[in-house]
Amino acid sequence: MWDLPAPVLAGSAGLLIGIILGVAARMGDFCTLGAIESAAYGGDQRRARLWGVVLGVAILTLFGAEALGFALISQSPYHQIAFNPFAAIFGGLLFGYGMALAGNCGFGALVRLGGGDLRSFLIVMIMAIAGFITLAGPLSPLRVALFPEVETTVPQGFAHAFARMTDLPPLLFAAPIGLGLIWVAVRHPDLRHNRATIGWSVVVGLTIAGAFIATSWLYRATLDAVPVEGFTFTVPLGRAILYLMTASAGGLNFAVGSVVGVVLGAALAAAWRRRFRWEACEDPRELGRQVAGASMMGVGGVIAMGCSVGQGASAMATLSYSAPVVFLSIVVGALIGLRQLLRGFQSV
Repeated sequence: MWDLPAPVLAGSAGLLIGIILGVAARMGDFCTLGAIESAAYGGDQRRARLWGVVLGVAILTLFGAEALGFALISQSPYHQIAFNPFAAIFGGLLFGYGMALAGNCGFGALVRLGGGDLRSFLIVMIMAIAGFITLAGPLSPLRVALFPEVETTVPQGFAHAFARMTDLPPLLFAAPIGLGLIWVAVRHPDLRHNRATIGWSVVVGLTIAGAFIATSWLYRATLDAVPVEGFTFTVPLGRAILYLMTASAGGLNFAVGSVVGVVLGAALAAAWRRRFRWEACEDPRELGRQVAGASMMGVGGVIAMGCSVGQGASAMATLSYSAPVVFLSIVVGALIGLRQLLRGFQSV
């Protein structure tokens, strides 16, 4: 088995963990925009507090694994690229605003696509194209000029900064944060009594940490041929489409496997719950908003180096400097977009 090429091992890991993530997200109704919308306009914080369980479990698991030598957090891209606050804020705002217009993020679109929502297929395709135009296409020179990515040898994270200053393990900084997030989440009475939802949130958190742990193991086993990375769903959408069309263009990797895995996992969960049904867009205005929103998410996600999952969950699990800035910017951008949409509906 271990004689398989490194890309196959990485892609298989992404596929398997992605399937688990897709199942858990679909079964637990895990949705970033849905959580923001429910908290801001529905007066219901239950879905927002799910993030506390997800992040708490992911942080505790990942830093516990690092302490045992099973994870290489400092080798992840969130810690090897110097924190750029301008890119984090601008990219996050653009992504969040686009998410509101499109009605979903890239990860949420994959989950809904697994349930038969063809509108989400459009979002995925547009995000993939816009992301690659920004990453390596005509917008790439402008992106590099305005938001340069500078490599650094100093881990760009709060826990590792604490370790450098005190000579204490990063786990001592991370553990109280993880436990605190879980405590804040389960204080909500409706969430506390919904054990199934909490259980699925725990699974999501474990998969977020599991991605880093699996790729860390492969990084060592393949002599650095497989990079350490977590789940993110902006650039990987384009890589997955290119690979499925050509079986080349960078080849099979963890990101490609994870995209396919999430769709398959969500499809399995939808079939299990008997909620798989084909859906399509019937409103031209809605279609226009989704195209515009998906384009913004593709551009913003590349500039911010991650989406609502890439920065809001994966990078947050590593306690990187960029994660809270990008995530808060995404939330602000989404609130602006939702408010604009709400005013538009009221004026009709």
